[in-house]
Amino acid sequence: MSAIIFFWSVTVAQTALGIAMVLAFARMIRGPRAQDRVLGLDALYSNAMLLMLVFGIGTGNSLYFEISLIMSALGFVATVALAKFLMRGEVIE
Repeated sequence: MSAIIFFWSVTVAQTALGIAMVLAFARMIRGPRAQDRVLGLDALYSNAMLLMLVFGIGTGNSLYFEISLIMSALGFVATVALAKFLMRGEVIE
C-alpha cells in the first residue's frame, strides 16, 4: 500500500513540476521586459532542478541529486550574471 502512495505522490509531483516548467517557459518567452524573462529563466531552472530531485527520489539513484546540485549552482551564477548585466550593462568589470 505504501508503494502505491509513493508512486502516485512522485507522479503528481513530477506532473506539477512539468506544468510549472511550461508556465515558466511561457513567461520567459512572452515576458514584456527583460526582468520578466530573467525571472522566467530563474523559475525554469529551479523547477528543472526540483524535477531532478523528485526523479532521484523516485528512482533511488543518487546521481540525480548531484545533477540537481550542479544545476542549482549554475542557475544561481547565471541569474546573478544576468541581473548584473541588466543593472550595469556589463558582467565583468
